[in-house]
Amino acid sequence: MMKQRLSIFLGIVLVIALLCRWVISTITLPSFIEIKQQSAASYIQILARDGTPLERIRANFNQRRLEWTALEQFSSAIQEMILRSEDKRFYQHSGVDWLALGNAVVGQVQGEATRGASTISMQVVGMLVPELQRQQGSRRYAQKIQQMFYAMALEGQWSKQQILEAYLNLVPLRGELVGIPAGAQGFFQKYPEALNMRESALLAAMLRAPNADVDKLVQRSCALIKPDGCEYLDRFVSNAVKQRHSQWVDSPTDAPHLARRLISQYRAQYLHIPENLPSTIDASLQRFVQERIHSRLVELFAERVSDAAVVVLDNNSGEVLAYVGSSGQLSTAIDVDHANALRQAGSTLKPFVYAYAFDKKRLTAASLLNDDVLSLPVETGLYIPQNYDRGFKGWVSVRTALASSLNIPAVQALTMLDIEAMRDVLVSLGLPLNETGEFYGYSLALGSADVTLLSLTNAYRALANGGQYRPVSWLPIKNTDLSIDNQSSASAVKQVLSPESSWIIGDILSDRQARALTFGLDSALSTPFWTAVKTGTSKDMRDNWTVGWSSHYTVGVWVGNSAGESMRHISGVSGAAPIWHDIMQYLHRELPSMQKDRPSEVLAQRIDYEPRVEPSRTEYFLDKTAMKTIRLVGSDVVDSASFISEPTQGTIIALDPDIPKERQLVKFEAKQLNHQVANDVYWVLNGETLGGQNPFFWPARVGRYTLSLYHKNGRKLDEIRFQVRGIR
Repeated sequence: MMKQRLSIFLGIVLVIALLCRWVISTITLPSFIEIKQQSAASYIQILARDGTPLERIRANFNQRRLEWTALEQFSSAIQEMILRSEDKRFYQHSGVDWLALGNAVVGQVQGEATRGASTISMQVVGMLVPELQRQQGSRRYAQKIQQMFYAMALEGQWSKQQILEAYLNLVPLRGELVGIPAGAQGFFQKYPEALNMRESALLAAMLRAPNADVDKLVQRSCALIKPDGCEYLDRFVSNAVKQRHSQWVDSPTDAPHLARRLISQYRAQYLHIPENLPSTIDASLQRFVQERIHSRLVELFAERVSDAAVVVLDNNSGEVLAYVGSSGQLSTAIDVDHANALRQAGSTLKPFVYAYAFDKKRLTAASLLNDDVLSLPVETGLYIPQNYDRGFKGWVSVRTALASSLNIPAVQALTMLDIEAMRDVLVSLGLPLNETGEFYGYSLALGSADVTLLSLTNAYRALANGGQYRPVSWLPIKNTDLSIDNQSSASAVKQVLSPESSWIIGDILSDRQARALTFGLDSALSTPFWTAVKTGTSKDMRDNWTVGWSSHYTVGVWVGNSAGESMRHISGVSGAAPIWHDIMQYLHRELPSMQKDRPSEVLAQRIDYEPRVEPSRTEYFLDKTAMKTIRLVGSDVVDSASFISEPTQGTIIALDPDIPKERQLVKFEAKQLNHQVANDVYWVLNGETLGGQNPFFWPARVGRYTLSLYHKNGRKLDEIRFQVRGIR
C-alpha cells in the first residue's frame, strides 16, 4: 500500500515536472541582443565629421541611463557585492533559488521578517515583461509564480553572464538613476570598472530600497563589507548621496547649442535619434573658434562686451563646419543660442539691396549717389537716416558707398526699388522677415529687420554661389537621406539674385581701395588672399556683425551682449572683424582663395567722372548698362554747384517753451557737390534777403517758410520749404 502511494506521488510529481517543463518551453522572451539594442541611453553623443566626440547632451529626462556596459567592464568588487546582496547562489540555481524560497516561506509562516527570495534572474524578467512588473507595492502570488516560470525560461535562453550583465545595466537605483553605470557616475564620477568595495557596497545597498535614508544605507553597506571594516562609512555614504553628478568631468562640451539644434531638427521631422549622432562639424575648427572668441572677448572686457557667436559654412556643400552659439563661461546667458537668436541686422543687408538694384537696372557699380542730408516723408513724419560717423561724404559711387558702408546712399538705393519686392528677395534668401515691407520701410536698407546669424551667413553664402540659395546641411554627405535643413520648408535650390550682380557685389566687398574711405587700407577686413566681407552695427551698438566669404567658405560672426546692452566704442570692424579675420586665416593656412571667374555677361569698362568726384578706373557692368563717362548734371558749372544742406525739404521745427526765444536759432547751411562749404552765396527767406553768411543762424519764428539759395551773380541755386511750430 505504501509503495503504491509512493508511486502515485512520484507519478504526480513527474507529471507536474513535465507540465512545468512544457510551460517553460512555451515561454518566449526577447533575446539578449534585442534587449541590449533597445536599452537606449538617456544621453546622445554628438560626433564631429571625423567621428570624434563633440558634445554629450541629455535627451531623456524621465530616467538617467548611460550607454550599455559589457560585463567585463564592471569591477569584480561590484559584481561580488551585487551577488552577495541579491543572489548568493546565482551560479548554482536555474532561475529559482529553492532553498531561499523555502526559507522565505517558513519565515512568513512563523511571522519572522525575512527578505524575499527573488533571484537576479527573476528580477531581470520582472524588468523585461510588463505583466510581471510591480503594481503598487509587492507582486501578487500569481505574479510570483509566473515570474518563477519566466526566470527558469530565461535561464534556458540566456547565459548566466548575459543575465548578470543585463541586471547591472537595467536595475533601478536611487531617484532617476537606472543601472550601475549611471550610479557609478552619479555618485562617484567613476566608470563601473573602477568601483571599489565601499562604493560597490553602497550601490548594492540601494537595490533593496533605492530611496532609503542615509542611516539605513550605512547599515546595509556595513553588513555587506564586514569584516573589512566600516570606519567612517557614515560620512562616506552621506557625501556620496549628496553629490549627484549629471555629467562626466571629462565629457566633451564643444558644441552644446549645435547638439540641441540637431536634436530639435530630428524631432521636428519625427526621425529616430541615434545614440551617436554624426554632424558636419570640424572638431579642430570648432575648438579654434571657441578659443578665438574667448581671447577676443577678454580683450574687449572693458568695452562691456560679453558674448559672441560664429557660424562657418562650406560654400559648395552647405555643411556647417563650425557652430558656436555663445562665449561659454564669459556669457551672461550661457545656454542661449546666439547663432539662432534674432538680432537687428545693421548694415549687413546693404549688399542685397544693391544686388537687387543691379538686377533691376536701377543702378550700376559706377552710379553716383549723394551722401548728404536726406529726409523722406513717412506716415509718422520724416525719416532722416544718419551715417555711422554722423558725417557726410557728398557724391560717391555705389562701389564706394557699399564698400565703405555709407547709410544714406543705401537708403537712396532702396527708394528706387519696390520695398515689398525687396523684402521678398530677403525672405527667398532664407532671412526670417515676418513683417511686410511697409512695416520695415526705408530703414530696411540699414538692417532694421531682425535676423539670425545662421540665416544671415547662409544668405551671404548665396552671394558666394552666384545668387543661388540652398539650405545648410547638418549631416555628413553620406547621411543626406535624412533631410535635416536649417529651415524645414526650404528644400529646393532657388536662384534669387543673378550670378552677374552677385559677382559684382563680391568684387566691391573685396575692394580695399573702395572701403578705405571708412575703414582705411589696413584693417581686420583685409586678408592676404581673396575675400569679400561686410560689417554691420545695429542701433545703439547693441550688435555688431562681420560676414564674408572666400572661394571655399562663408564665415559669420556676431558680437554683443545677451541682454542687449549697448557696447562701448565697438563697431563691426573692431568687435567681430578680428574674429572673422583669424578664422579665415585658419581656414586658408594651407588653402588658396581666388576670386571666381567673371561671368561672361559682366562687362569691364574704363570709366571717368565729370566732375572728377572719383578717380578714373575699370568698372564692371551688367549687360546693356555699361557707360564710359558718368556726368553730374543740373548746373552750368558743376564743380561749384551748391545746394541747401540744412534744413532739409519739409523739415518741421518745434520751438521749446523752456528756452528763451532769442536763443532758439535755425541753422541754414549750403554746400557744394564735393561737400565743401559753399562760397559766394546769399540767403533769401520768404522773399527777404538775409545775407551771405554760410552757415547762417536765423532766429526762429512760428510760420511757414520758403528758403532760397542764390549765387552772388543772382542765379538761384536751390530752394526748400520748412515750417516752425510752437509758442508765439
